[in-house]
Amino acid sequence: MAPAPISSPTEISSPDADVGLDTDLPWIVLVWNDPINTMEYVTLVFQKLFGYSKDKATSLMLDVHHKGRAVVSSGPREKAELDVFRLHEHGLWATMQHDE
Repeated sequence: MAPAPISSPTEISSPDADVGLDTDLPWIVLVWNDPINTMEYVTLVFQKLFGYSKDKATSLMLDVHHKGRAVVSSGPREKAELDVFRLHEHGLWATMQHDE
């Protein structure tokens, strides 16, 4: 039986931690239009959850109503996840994605 070939060590380079990752991009939370919630209710939820003024909350609600969606918050992933969870608890259709 022949002895096993001896291989010489090779250098393995590790990729930089940020290569290919967009960790610096904030996450945005989108609220989508739905046929169930009233415009007044959506406005109140925005005021309650995010502390928006009535005018700001109404403007965002109108974006949801007329454009089909609105960005209601942004920030790190953990904050976006919490915001989506809280919006779901209030019966709103919300998703999150990286800001582009």
